[in-house]
Amino acid sequence: MQKFDDNKNIRTYKDRTVLVRLLKYAKRVRWAFIISLLFTAILVAIDLTPAYLEGELIGVLGNADLTNDYKIKFTIILLSIYGCVIIGAAFLNYFNSMLLQKAGQRIVLEIRKEVFVKIEGLAIAQIYATPVGKLVTRVTSDVNMVNELYTNVIVNLIRYILTILFVFIMMLIISPILTLYILCVIPFLVIMTIVFNKLSRKQYRKVRGCVSNMNAFLSENLSGMKITQIFNQEDKKEKEFLLRNTDLKRNSIREVLIFGVFRPAIYVLYVLCHIILLYNGFYMVLEERLLAKDLVKFYQYNGQFFNPIQQLADQFNQLQSAFASSERIFEILDMKAQILDKEDAIELTQIEGKIEFDHVWFAYNEENWILKDVSFTIYPKQTVAFVGATGAGKTTILALIVRNYEIQKGTIRIDGIDVKDIALESLRKHIGQMLQDVFLFSGTIRSNITLRDDSFTTDEIVEACRYVNASSFIEKLPNGYEYEVLERGNNFSSGQRQLLSFARTILHKPNIMILDEATANIDTETEVLIQDSLEKMMNVGTMLIVAHRLSTVQHADNIIVLHKGKIMESGNHQELLAKKGLYYHLYELQYKHMDS
Repeated sequence: MQKFDDNKNIRTYKDRTVLVRLLKYAKRVRWAFIISLLFTAILVAIDLTPAYLEGELIGVLGNADLTNDYKIKFTIILLSIYGCVIIGAAFLNYFNSMLLQKAGQRIVLEIRKEVFVKIEGLAIAQIYATPVGKLVTRVTSDVNMVNELYTNVIVNLIRYILTILFVFIMMLIISPILTLYILCVIPFLVIMTIVFNKLSRKQYRKVRGCVSNMNAFLSENLSGMKITQIFNQEDKKEKEFLLRNTDLKRNSIREVLIFGVFRPAIYVLYVLCHIILLYNGFYMVLEERLLAKDLVKFYQYNGQFFNPIQQLADQFNQLQSAFASSERIFEILDMKAQILDKEDAIELTQIEGKIEFDHVWFAYNEENWILKDVSFTIYPKQTVAFVGATGAGKTTILALIVRNYEIQKGTIRIDGIDVKDIALESLRKHIGQMLQDVFLFSGTIRSNITLRDDSFTTDEIVEACRYVNASSFIEKLPNGYEYEVLERGNNFSSGQRQLLSFARTILHKPNIMILDEATANIDTETEVLIQDSLEKMMNVGTMLIVAHRLSTVQHADNIIVLHKGKIMESGNHQELLAKKGLYYHLYELQYKHMDS
């Protein structure tokens, strides 16, 4: 079973592979990026004008041959031109930002949708193998980091690279000799950048892994807070949280340390270049090999040359984070679902409800067999119950019918068709499941019963609820069917949640119904309502029941008794009691316990 190990520090994909895949998403909005690139080039050119204008202004003001009136007029005209350029640049920058944000959000929308749909398509076993918090991190936090890549990082990288290129050209035009001094520092910059890139990438993976582990811990422990408080485990959980929190802090500090060493090192090179520039430039001006105004321009451009290099460190920071998040997203997108439809999968429009297990063997883990050579046949409209001790394989049989897992040996057939040949959506559409742990979504009672399918009418919803006796409590609630359901249905009792589950199933009109411990842990009054509902539902279609309470299955057409993955005996209630076998023993134990 593949798991997502956020503590590993192994490169899953090469940078080039990640970048190519990310750019494929950008193709969908390529015109937005092309226009943005054009805008960026214009903005970079505008950024270079202040240094040039400043140099020209100093040249005019320092020229003794020009009158003061001319100097004043020249200064006013120059500042007016510069002001207009800056205002134009502000508007251009706004439109460029909006263009990128819209394009980035479109891409992120698609990526987030792909990840969610991919998770939906994974087998239950694959989803259970990963904590929910880690999956949530991939859909939210990691995708948001990719959004930063499209809306900020890529464009800023291009902007800073263009700035360095344009500035270098201007410096070369002004003074090739001084530019040559600057070039001597470039090899040191390249070496520092390569080292920084290697170290930061490694550390970012650790930080993202820590964030994922933190989210997984929070998701699990917030859901189980009731148990934590009941058993007074707050101090223990606080210590466990502190370990994860400290681990995140430690790796975040290391991340900052790497960045904190790189940027000052760049600044040292910048200061060194300034010293070399001023020393050599001063003598060149004295020797009249360079004009003073050109030295001012060169000095300003030198600052503009190193500033984007320093900013590139910030962008590398975000780039590494985005690449690390992208790898984690691609791990999900590249994960092969264990249960897939065949290319020629059959679409069932209607089923009768006949179920056959033909020498079925199944194990969750390798050769640890849960079911061993199980064979039985259930006929349409028949009610069949599975009983046996915990771990006998009862719930597993129900899970295999809807293909939550794939069997290793044997065949399972619905109406004579191998379930592997039936399209998953088509198969599950005709099967309704009512489980012991009923899951209710945040919303209203109506939305939970219909599962937000607006095709159902109010009359159909009310009829389904009355059929299973759920209306007995729904209609007493404020707002009735529009009553708000809290997270996981915590404002309802176990029995009420179960009745809502029954109503949900009946409304969708399944041909096969599965009840897995649906009557466990409910009060006696609600059990009466549920038993009445079950008797009605037995007339709807084929029904499979798993229950420890034998009173629930006494009216079943057939009772299959399981023990350690094998069928020990089968028959109706009276026949099994007459055999005085395992079922009789279970019945006797249960009712002796009740009598005592």
